[in-house]
Amino acid sequence: MVTATVTTKGQVTIPAQVRATLGLSAGDRVEFVPIGEGKYAIMAATYSVKDLKGMIRKPRAPVSVEDMNAAIASQGAKAR
Repeated sequence: MVTATVTTKGQVTIPAQVRATLGLSAGDRVEFVPIGEGKYAIMAATYSVKDLKGMIRKPRAPVSVEDMNAAIASQGAKAR
């Protein structure tokens, strides 16, 4: 198991073995994804444009601007 130490500023140096496995280099971003009670996974947050393809589905039928505004308004009201 690879370990690292948290500094007094809350910083952690990601070990070289982990950086190599994740394909990380200086300036790359990482995501901490919750995977259970008190557990997180670290994932590289670097995506190419090709990786983003297909993330958003097209609607089955065309959607009007009024319908989009209504959906945004209803989601915004739920968040408050």
